[in-house]
Amino acid sequence: MADLDTLNPNSLKGALEAMLLVSSDPVSASALAKILDVTPGEVASLLAELKVEYEEANRGFQLREVAGGWRLFTHPAYHEQVEALVLSWDTQRLSQAALETLAVIAYHQPVTREMVKGIRGVNSDGVISSLVEKGLVREMGRDPQRGQAIIYGTTNAFLEKFGLKSTRELPDLEQFAPDEESRRFIRERLSGRTIQSTLEETQEDLDEERELIDGTGDDDDDLYVIGDATNENDE
Repeated sequence: MADLDTLNPNSLKGALEAMLLVSSDPVSASALAKILDVTPGEVASLLAELKVEYEEANRGFQLREVAGGWRLFTHPAYHEQVEALVLSWDTQRLSQAALETLAVIAYHQPVTREMVKGIRGVNSDGVISSLVEKGLVREMGRDPQRGQAIIYGTTNAFLEKFGLKSTRELPDLEQFAPDEESRRFIRERLSGRTIQSTLEETQEDLDEERELIDGTGDDDDDLYVIGDATNENDE
């Protein structure tokens, strides 16, 4: 066993590599430094050096800083080969619906279930619940402007799985669009115009109903029913 008191920079790098290889989660520089009995600054510097060394040597793996820690990842250049191997395993993968819903939440968070439905055009409640169970999506609170509807966002596990430091590193979806019409559709979806239009139309319908009620002198019970309908749409 290597003596921590006699480890030189190269030996420290080796120790860091060994620990990162057996870690299934990102590990912070401070946690690694504590084990090696060195300063976090020293570890951060060595990790940065390793990152550059792997890149310059074009290794089949990369070292990245994600979700508040460091972790080894396979090189994107070998994605097809890695994918073929992984798909040969008997593992549970995300369905197309789950991937679509996860993308909506990632790019438009925080969102409610109704907002996700507005973008996808179908009810996504079951899919959202599944993503929450998988730890990729979490409840972030409630929206008082939408009847206390639960709002959702992505988790650190999501960042880790996709190799991101933060959601600011999400790629521009427009680059994947085959034509200008598709790019315009994506821009509208991500800007929330479709959702806003739907909400505005719903509000206009409710306003018209209230005007009719006020004009005919209906009792308070009718007003209560409209309030309930509004809350149901927001949940």
